[in-house]
Amino acid sequence: MSAPLSHDGGGANQGGRVVILGIYVTDLTFRAARMPLPGETIGGSAFRMGPGGKGSNQAVAAARAGAEVVFCTRVGNDEFGAIARATWAAEGITARAGVADGVATGAAHIFVDDTTGQNAIIVVAGAAGTLGPSDIEAIEDDIAAAQVFVTQLEQPVDAARRGLETARRHRVTTVFNPAPALPLDDAIFPLCDYITPNETEAAALTGERVDDVASARRAGDALLKKGVGTAIVTLGEHGALLHGPNQSVLVPAFRCGRVVETAGAGDGFTGGFAAALARGMDPQAAVRFGCALAGLSVTRPGTAPSMPTLGEIRALLDAAGPALAAASQ
Repeated sequence: MSAPLSHDGGGANQGGRVVILGIYVTDLTFRAARMPLPGETIGGSAFRMGPGGKGSNQAVAAARAGAEVVFCTRVGNDEFGAIARATWAAEGITARAGVADGVATGAAHIFVDDTTGQNAIIVVAGAAGTLGPSDIEAIEDDIAAAQVFVTQLEQPVDAARRGLETARRHRVTTVFNPAPALPLDDAIFPLCDYITPNETEAAALTGERVDDVASARRAGDALLKKGVGTAIVTLGEHGALLHGPNQSVLVPAFRCGRVVETAGAGDGFTGGFAAALARGMDPQAAVRFGCALAGLSVTRPGTAPSMPTLGEIRALLDAAGPALAAASQ
C-alpha cells in the first residue's frame, strides 16, 4: 500500500481540494426529554428541518474549514433536493449531483435528548441510495485533481470502494469514514490511508470492544493488520486516537461550552481532518484541527448548520496555544 502523500505549501492559507462521495438527506430533528416507548406519544420541546447526510455534512464542514470541495451524490426531483442544491450553493461547494427520477431525496429522523444533547437517528438514503460505480467514473477528473478523497457507508458499498480505488490509482490521499458500521470485504481496508471510526464502528469492524484508550489502541492495531495506513478512532468527549505504525497519540477533545447536540460531530471531525490534510497539515495537527471543529459544532443545534467557520476554528486553536499534552506510546 502506498503511503499517504505529502502536499507542499502546508500553510494555513492553502485551501486544498477535497472530493467527497456520500449522501444528502434532509434532517427532521425533534427535541424531547426522552424517547417515547413503543405505542406512546409524548410532547417535544422543539422541531427543526435542515440539511444533513454524512457526506453532505462533511462537505459543508470541509468547505467552511477552508477547503475547495467537490461533492458527489444523487437527489430526487423534489423540495428536499432543492434544499440540498441551495445549501451547496450557499457554501461554495461544487455539486456533482445527479437526479434519480421517481426516487425521493433522502431524509433522516433525529431525536435529540434535551438534557444531554445525545441523539438517536433513523436515516433513509433515498435517491443517494442509487449511487454506483458509474457515478465515480463521472467524477474521475475531479478526484485526480484533489489532494484528499473522502467517503462513508451511507451510500452503497460498491460506490465507496470504486471511489477509494480511483483515488488510490491517482495517488490521492484517501479518508474512509466507515459509518454506519457494516460488514466489509477485507479488500477495502488497504485502500484507506486513513480510517475514522467511532468507538461503536471500530468495535464492529474489529470485534474489539472499545471503551477506553487502551482498547481503542487494540482496535487500531487490528485495523492496521487489515491493511489500513492509519486508524483514527474518535472517542467523543475524550478526543481522538491517532494510531499508526510508528505512533499512537491521543489528541484531547476541545470543551467549548454546553453540549447542545452531538449529531454531526463525527461528520465535522472527518470533514475538518480532510480539509486540514488537503492544506498540508501533518496528521496529528489535522486531527487536532478536526477535534476543534467538532468541539465547536456540538455547542450548536443541527448537523450541517452547526459547522464552524475557519476563523472560528483558528481562534479556538490560537486560544488553546500549543498542542495539548497527549498520551502516546
